[in-house]
Amino acid sequence: MSNQSNSYRGPFIVITSLFFMWGLITVLNDILVPHLKALFDLNYTQSMFVQFTFFAAYFVMSLPSGWIVTKVGYQKGIVIGLITAAVGCLLFYPAAAVPSYGLFLTGLFILASGITVLQVAANPYVSVLGAPETSSSRLNLAQAFNSLGTTVGPYLGGILILSAGILGAEQLATMSAADIDMYKVEQAQSVQMPYLVLAGVLVLLAIVIWKFNLPKILESNDSSKPEGSFKDALGFTHLKLGMVAIFVYVGAEVAIGSFLVNYFIDSLKLGFSEQSAAGYVSIYWGGAMIGRFIGAALLQKFNAGKFLGYVSILASLFIVLTMVTTGKVAMWAILSVGLFNSVMFPTIFTLGIKDLGSITGRGSSLLVMSIVGGAIIPVIMGALADTIDIKYAFFLPVLCYLYIVYYGFKGSNIIQDTSHLQTGDSSETVRASH
Repeated sequence: MSNQSNSYRGPFIVITSLFFMWGLITVLNDILVPHLKALFDLNYTQSMFVQFTFFAAYFVMSLPSGWIVTKVGYQKGIVIGLITAAVGCLLFYPAAAVPSYGLFLTGLFILASGITVLQVAANPYVSVLGAPETSSSRLNLAQAFNSLGTTVGPYLGGILILSAGILGAEQLATMSAADIDMYKVEQAQSVQMPYLVLAGVLVLLAIVIWKFNLPKILESNDSSKPEGSFKDALGFTHLKLGMVAIFVYVGAEVAIGSFLVNYFIDSLKLGFSEQSAAGYVSIYWGGAMIGRFIGAALLQKFNAGKFLGYVSILASLFIVLTMVTTGKVAMWAILSVGLFNSVMFPTIFTLGIKDLGSITGRGSSLLVMSIVGGAIIPVIMGALADTIDIKYAFFLPVLCYLYIVYYGFKGSNIIQDTSHLQTGDSSETVRASH
């Protein structure tokens, strides 16, 4: 077993670098939201189309991504995902030169499409890259490096994108139309260099992955067994409930992160600049990083479903705390949610694909497709923020976490398989996991 673990160490390190990169890229959206909101004079709902476009790609491209990975394998699928994401980054250059909000969104969609392929390939690959009983721990460790990327991302984005400062509506009102157009071009161009660098790094990673000798991992001990269909995968109740859990979790996490800069400045009136507020966003994601390293250790000893349920309860309580308090107390309450978010995605993911056998790839695609919650829930929360106050719009994430409480304690234990996946037996199998 130890020889096998050693043989997997190199591939695990290489694949973990992907988790870091897509974490950094994804969280830069939290910096793009306030930047593009001010640049194009958007309301909260309109600015959330940054997240809508990005995470809608998971829904649109997840099933095609599963097909790609099935046809070409994990390694080539990862390379395709990296090159696609690099193309999306390159589109930011002309989008900033125009500048055009629509072109920014197009670049984001292509970028997210590439990351979708990476998610479909890398998440199940890590989960089977070792002993089955430690799959949640292993995926949590990989996701910890994803969180390292989400921690570094807002800090770098604040320096590279928000450092110039955004003019207010009153200041813009005193400027001529030509001066306003020039100002918008200058502001838009602040995103060009960061995304050009990201494109270069993604291409470099694609070359490294292409050359690296990654082990071929079969999804089933019986390689002759057909993989089955998505309909087969949906015969598992715990997978279907896990899809809802991924939907609401990603939606809640993304919605909270997207609103933090504006929440601190506009609602809590903490007197922060946009750049300093972006630094506090790093603390939110940093909590997730710390929690995943801790969770990787704890999940080797504790039941994954119950652990998920308890941290979801804590996340709900801290959001309620930010809603009923003000000032620094409210700020630190909402930032603390990041710590409890830490283990949710990898734990839900591994619970969702548990016992899927040869259709693990199909189940993975369906779970990644459910990341579309990051597109839907932030837009709903944006509409609530436009109608009431950002502070009170946080009740929506509370509802999301309460569902995850149910999934952790109950839903993940309902492993229900329809008979067509097994033999001619028409009975259903329902059992509780341990």
